[in-house]
Amino acid sequence: MAFHPTQIKAMVFDTFGSVVDWRGGITRDLTEWGNANNVHIDWHAFAVAWRGRYQPQMEVVRSGNRPYTKLDILHRESLEFLIPQFGLEHLTEAQRIHVNKVWHRLTPWPDSAPGLARLKKKFIIGPLSNGNVALLTNLAKFSGTDWDVILSTELFKGYKPQPQTYLGVCEILDLAPDEVMMCAAHNYDLAAAQAVGLRTAFFARPTEHAENQTTDLKADRAWDVVAQDILDLADKMGA
Repeated sequence: MAFHPTQIKAMVFDTFGSVVDWRGGITRDLTEWGNANNVHIDWHAFAVAWRGRYQPQMEVVRSGNRPYTKLDILHRESLEFLIPQFGLEHLTEAQRIHVNKVWHRLTPWPDSAPGLARLKKKFIIGPLSNGNVALLTNLAKFSGTDWDVILSTELFKGYKPQPQTYLGVCEILDLAPDEVMMCAAHNYDLAAAQAVGLRTAFFARPTEHAENQTTDLKADRAWDVVAQDILDLADKMGA
């Protein structure tokens, strides 16, 4: 079926990497905190290693080998795994909690807040993220992202790209799948959303993983909309 922006009632966004810069945000935040607390490690390497455990940790849940466990807990478990590798055994419990909650304090890409503000005038907007509700709520406050609704996969007791996470959004918003647009910088996320009937929008974040990033540099198929960033997405959606 041909696509037209007027069909869309809600636009939901992947968050880590698509709306916020997890790599740069973690590095900047914890470098500043480490300097103030005499904790000196390569925080960039730490951020990359931490994120490297993201999909494997969720896959244990997706596979059914573990009951649904919210992302804050998975992040804390990964943090504890990495602590001895980076010589951080001396961190107190309060410090470990602060470090773990850096995922609540990530900075948005420059186009995110202004682009979303424009889209909000015309569409329902919200994150569809593997982050849990508390994480996403705190992140929205920190980053100045003015969502209409927080749509965490925690609500559906699963993790993207499981089908119930996308269809759950449609059920909660009382919309048909083709009235909802999944927006992301990750092709796999859009492919899973498209497979269950959602509309799709891609915009690249070519430095999400580092300057030598090799994945998601461009749309790998003809998504409904392909944009340069969220401001360009707003242009293409007539917002």
